[in-house]
Amino acid sequence: MHLTVRFIGHVDDERVPAVVAALKPSLGTGPVEIAFGRCGVFPSHGPPRVLWIGVAAGASSLKAIHDELNDRLRPLGFEPETRPYSAHLTLARVQDVPRAAAAALRDAMRTTAATDARCRIDHATVFESRPSPRGSTYFPLVNIPLS
Repeated sequence: MHLTVRFIGHVDDERVPAVVAALKPSLGTGPVEIAFGRCGVFPSHGPPRVLWIGVAAGASSLKAIHDELNDRLRPLGFEPETRPYSAHLTLARVQDVPRAAAAALRDAMRTTAATDARCRIDHATVFESRPSPRGSTYFPLVNIPLS
């Protein structure tokens, strides 16, 4: 499971040190208390690919972190996404959901909520993702304190 604050995408090996250096300084938000809420799937239409739990409390703090990371990455040529930031915890990625099961999966997620789930976040981690036929493997590169 992961809560993505800013997806960067592919970075050429020679640019990695500059990206890590730009992201490494602490973020001035302080620790963030988040609570989870309703569940859902991405995309909103067609076969489900991602199962998620939305952030019900703390989303504005996560958005501030997202914006700060965008500001740090923009001088390096990484433009922000055009769609609005949507704070959510990714539970799973799914492939090849049969058409008959897609509606049932979508309905099950839509009627589920994680109203008692809370956590405190005191750092962000920059991960390197290495894809393989069995799925991606993630390697932490740097922790960014929230102080």
